[in-house]
Amino acid sequence: MSFVLKEADPQLQAAVAHTRQVVAQLHAELPRWGLVVWTAGNVSERVPGADLFVIKPSGVSYDELSPDVMVVCDLEGHKVTDGTPEWLTPSSDTAAHAYVYRHMPEVGGIVHTHSTYATAWAARGEEIPCVLTMMGDEFGGPIPVGPFALIGDDSIGRGIVETLKNSRSRAVLMKNHGPFTVGRDGRDAVKAAAMCEEVARTIHIAREGGDLAPIAQHHIDSLWDRYQNVYGQHEE
Repeated sequence: MSFVLKEADPQLQAAVAHTRQVVAQLHAELPRWGLVVWTAGNVSERVPGADLFVIKPSGVSYDELSPDVMVVCDLEGHKVTDGTPEWLTPSSDTAAHAYVYRHMPEVGGIVHTHSTYATAWAARGEEIPCVLTMMGDEFGGPIPVGPFALIGDDSIGRGIVETLKNSRSRAVLMKNHGPFTVGRDGRDAVKAAAMCEEVARTIHIAREGGDLAPIAQHHIDSLWDRYQNVYGQHEE
C-alpha cells in the first residue's frame, strides 16, 4: 500500500470523501438504466490531484453501496488504508481500471457492465457498426471489440488501452465478456455505458428487419465534431 490516507493532508482527504460520495451515487445509475444484474458491474473515478481512484467493493449488493464502503486504490490497484473495514476488497476488475488510469491520463472515470445487448455483440466478437447519427455523435464511429482476456490481472486493462488508443470510441466490447466505457469522469463514463447499450439494442433490432444503411465517413466526422464542440451548454 502506498500510504495511509488518514495521514494525508486535509485537502486530499476532502477530495477522497467527495469522490467516494460521487462513485456511490453513480452506482445507482447502473440498475436504473438496466445495465447490471445482482452484484455485477462497477464504476470508478479518479481522485482529483492524486494518483488514486475510488471503486466499488467486490460482491456487494447495489442496495448496500454507500460512500463509506467504496474502496480507495492507488494506480497499481492496491487498496489504500483509509479506515474502511479490512474485509472490504475492491472489485475484481480493479487491476483493469488501474491499468487504464496509468496509461490513459485523459480518462477520469471507467464503467464496466454486462448489459444485455452490448454483451451479446461481445459474445459474437462483433463490433457495433456506426449506422445511427446518435452513435456518430457519442462514439465517433463503430464500437470496437477488444481481445479475450481473463479477470484477475491487468490483461483486460491492456486490451482496453490497446483497442481504444486508435479509436474515438469511449466504449469497447471485450470479447466474450462485455462493455467497458471511459469518460472525463465517472458520470461521463456512465453516460457512455447507457448509450452503448442503447445503440447495441437498436442496431440489433434494426438488423433483424434487413440490411443496415451505412453512414458516410464524412458525415460521421461532422456529427462527431458538432456533438463534441457545439452541442449543449458551454461556459464562456
